[in-house]
Parts: sequence; C-alpha cells; structure tokens
Amino acid sequence: MPDPSSPSSAVGVGDPQPDGFGDPQPDGFGDPQPDGFGDPQRDVFGDPYESLVRRLPDDREGPVVSTLVRRRAEPGRTSSARTAVLYIHGFSDYFHQKELADFHVDRGDDFYAIDLRKNGRSLLPHQTPADMADVSDYYAELDAALATILEDGHDRVVLNAHSTGGLIGVLWLHDAPKRGADLTAIGAVVLNSPFLDVPANWALRALAPRPFAVLARNRPQLVLQTPTRSQYQISIHATERGEWEFNPAWKPVTGGVVRAQWLSAAQRAIARAHAGLDLPMPVLVMCSSRSVRAKQWSDDLLRGDAVLNADAIARWSTVLGRHVTCVRIADGMHDLLLSTPPVRATVYDEMTRWLDAYGR
Repeated sequence: MPDPSSPSSAVGVGDPQPDGFGDPQPDGFGDPQPDGFGDPQRDVFGDPYESLVRRLPDDREGPVVSTLVRRRAEPGRTSSARTAVLYIHGFSDYFHQKELADFHVDRGDDFYAIDLRKNGRSLLPHQTPADMADVSDYYAELDAALATILEDGHDRVVLNAHSTGGLIGVLWLHDAPKRGADLTAIGAVVLNSPFLDVPANWALRALAPRPFAVLARNRPQLVLQTPTRSQYQISIHATERGEWEFNPAWKPVTGGVVRAQWLSAAQRAIARAHAGLDLPMPVLVMCSSRSVRAKQWSDDLLRGDAVLNADAIARWSTVLGRHVTCVRIADGMHDLLLSTPPVRATVYDEMTRWLDAYGR
C-alpha cells in the first residue's frame, strides 16, 4: 500500500492548469461517440496517467464531454491482472487521489477514474459546474467507461466511489437490469462516505419533496446554497489549513454551488436508495466514526465528517444490498482518503482486508 506519510503521496494533484480547465480534446470536439471513449491523450497528471475523452450529445448549454483517466498497473506486479478499478468522484469534484491509484496499482490492478460531465477534466467554459437533472444523466458515460475497461481485457471490476459518486454509482448498478445493461462484471463495490442522506443541518431538508420538485422544475438553476469558504474545504486545501493541492477551478475552496435542480435530483435518488436496492455484489461502506459541525475553525474538523451525517450513512448502508459491510473509521474526514496520514493508513488496511476477501 502507499505510504500516506511520504511527501510524494501527500500531493493531491499535479500542477493546476493556468486557465482553470484542461483541454479535453485538442483537435476539436468532433461528433458524439455512442460506442465509447476516444484515443488516449496525455493527462494533466502526466505519465503514467492518460485521458480518454468521450463526446456526448449536446445539451441546452452546448457541447458535453466525459473524461476517463487510466493508469495501467506496472509490469511484474503479482495480483490479478484481469481486475480493474473504476472510481467515481463526489459533488463538484474530480479525480485527484493519486494515492488511491498507487494503492490499486501496487495490488496489480489497472486503475480508471471518470470525471463526469461538467466536472473536473470534463468541465467546459460554457457549462454550469456539476449540473445534474437526474442521476441517470450519468448512466451512458458510466456504461461507456465500463465497456472501455472490458475492452482493455479485464473481466472483473471493483467500483470505488465517494459521496455523491456513491449515490450515483449504486443507482447505476440498481437500474441496469431494467435498462438492459449488463454490469455483471462489477463484482464488488467500495463506498467512501456515500451521500445516503441529506444532512440534518441543511435547512433545505425541511422542504417537502413534492413542492420542492415543482420549484426545481420551474427554476432549476435557482441557487440554494451560496458558495462560501466552508470549514471542510479549509480543512483539506493546502492553500488554507489542509494537506492537499487542487485545481481551484475544479475544486474551489468555496465548494460547489447547490442549485434547485441538483438537490431535487439528489433527493429523488436518496429516496430510492432508502427504499432498498438489493445489489447482488458485496458492498463495503466506509464512513467516519463521528460528524463535526463547526462555524469557526477547530482542529476537530480534521477528525470527523464535516459534510454529511456519518451515523446516517452507517444506518442507511444496510439497505443497499444483500451483503454489506460497514466500517466506521475513527477520526476519518468526509473524504476518508484526505484524512490525516494515520487515518488513511487505517482506511487502506481496511480496504486491503476486504478486497482480499471479496474483490477478486
């Protein structure tokens, strides 16, 4: 496993792009690609990472793309070369956890991460960041990502997802049979603080879902939560009190803008998850042992989940499938992979133990 205390693994990303956006397809967008992603290009991280871009159908804002980041396992590793990992990021985020990629490459697995449409590498200058009308918006690009992984010669995939990515991922898996999509290659799921409940401290939680859905239809881009310098973002950004460097255009210290349409979509997805999903594959849910709420800086922000209710995550984890393991991580932050080095070491130890049992 990677050494979380080493200087090299304490760097969260490569150099931020000067203009705030990567260039997803230098030769132009081209036509929509219904069958998969395009040819590999150099990723913003540089070697050994590469990016594959898929042009999606235009929406009301214009061109849309999705980006699949790939890092192949180094030759000579001893684990199953046919196993791969697909990572899905959270809200207003992107793949930056190179330490996670190191962990899986050291196990001999090829590592893939998708920057969903309007996020990270896939965010285009004309777009509303993280815009989402429904979690099913992402199914086509996730289907294409899995198809690319299988075409690369893998026959077993572990889905790893964080926060909102976890909510999107479990609904993607749950809805596959009725869509006629074959996702049986995904044999295990690892969720890092999945978004399974709206936090009790969000005033918006008190809004009745049906009237709120009407509001979201009539004013989908209504801003419900104005970006501020949230204590959680301060706790992780190296420019503030944190350890990690981010592309500020892709993961601003103010966090993401919560809009009516996005929250309505999230509420619908959470309600469906609460009703029970019956996923057939083993699922590991990891979340912090405690939640932290602070309006001013406190070192407690480095020892708890400052975004979601960790107890609610643990409680609702049991409805996701037939075989669910929930592990509470002492002093874990919201993104457990951005916690302090000793906590990250525990997270990777837990993942190793579980993946050795169920991830092969």
